[in-house]
Amino acid sequence: MCIWQRLPNTLDFREMPTRNISLTREQDEFVDEIVKAGEYQNASEAVRDALRALQQRRKQDELKLELLRAQIGIGVSALDRGDAIELDDTEIEGYLGDLGARRTRRSRRKRAR
Repeated sequence: MCIWQRLPNTLDFREMPTRNISLTREQDEFVDEIVKAGEYQNASEAVRDALRALQQRRKQDELKLELLRAQIGIGVSALDRGDAIELDDTEIEGYLGDLGARRTRRSRRKRAR
């Protein structure tokens, strides 16, 4: 015996706003290609997916920017406290190399645990 349940249609295309957009030839060909390959049922579906990916990337960029601002704040606070060292141009490369080596050793120790 098979029981079927009708699920609510959450994507009511009749209520979706429409928009005309202009694409480059390459973009148009790409949309045609992925629709023909069966990845999407139509061009609108492909464009909606691209917009969702753009929204996600923008959210990630916003979070990265927040983190960067927080790190800058930590650095500025350290400078204000006088917790800094001065390096001239010839010392920077060696100092950064030492930091990288220390970080690599720390990562290896954490993985070994």
